[in-house]
Amino acid sequence: MLANEEPVLKTENLTKRYGDFCALDDLSIHVGRGQILGFIGPNGAGKTTAIKILVGLSRPTCGNAWIAGVNCSKQASQIMRVVGYMPDRFGSYDNMRVREYLDFFGAVFGLAVKDRRKRIAEVMETTNTAVMQDKFVESLSHGMQQRVGIARTLLHDPQVLILDEPANGLDPRARIEMRELLLRLASQGKTLIVTSHILPELARICDTVAIISGGRLQAFGKLDEVMRELCPTRSYEVQLVRPEQLDPASQLLGARLSGTSISISRPERTLRFPTAESESQLAGSLQHLIQSGIEVAQFREVAGDLEDAFLSVAARTK
Repeated sequence: MLANEEPVLKTENLTKRYGDFCALDDLSIHVGRGQILGFIGPNGAGKTTAIKILVGLSRPTCGNAWIAGVNCSKQASQIMRVVGYMPDRFGSYDNMRVREYLDFFGAVFGLAVKDRRKRIAEVMETTNTAVMQDKFVESLSHGMQQRVGIARTLLHDPQVLILDEPANGLDPRARIEMRELLLRLASQGKTLIVTSHILPELARICDTVAIISGGRLQAFGKLDEVMRELCPTRSYEVQLVRPEQLDPASQLLGARLSGTSISISRPERTLRFPTAESESQLAGSLQHLIQSGIEVAQFREVAGDLEDAFLSVAARTK
């Protein structure tokens, strides 16, 4: 999101209480146009409560939320025009073909017959569901049904899509297709809020992440920034040209990185180690290896895992 660009989705101090129980406590986030927010938390963390408020199905105890300038609680009747919501389980109807299913929901959204036909063709092209338009919805695989569900969510051309566990239960091929679809929607300017328990998959598509636990926001920001905040110890690997230099290189690094556990992979001619040292300190260690006659083929940081960040939050909030 550009510095002077208004967020498409914004919450301020969003809170929901049920008697003495606080399901959502002071949630403040913002998401820009074309961004994908990974909304993460354990069961009972408050994600569903937040989503219900965003789509106008529940009113907050205090605080506010806006989508495309529409107040989610004060203008709930207008929210359905700017947001598309696909729950983790959505209904289908027996003996209804895909085109009939989309036509039915196009009518629910108030689209005229002529406009419906055009829009149905557009969303089927976007989601690659045209090939299945004459098949019964209940006969489709789970992955195909998920794509039909997104097609339905796109019918009224919402600015924001809220997708609850869109990759849940999909096989590897269907996950890849779902990932490509979500990235394509973001490239078209849609803002996506995606919940998922498949964190490695989510990390591949989201550029912003919000981690919630116990109703409170524990971390929010760009994916790499959140990773560095929650997992300050990063992992690195050094690949050598000559395998006989692995042990001397391990000893040299161990002397400079006291207390660091260094693992050796001889088939890959690689040393791996975690460290919280700064980049300048690591540059000094690399220079020391080279000056000591160690032939380094590659020195790189191993990408962090979103699961590690999630587990860090879970351990902190027990």
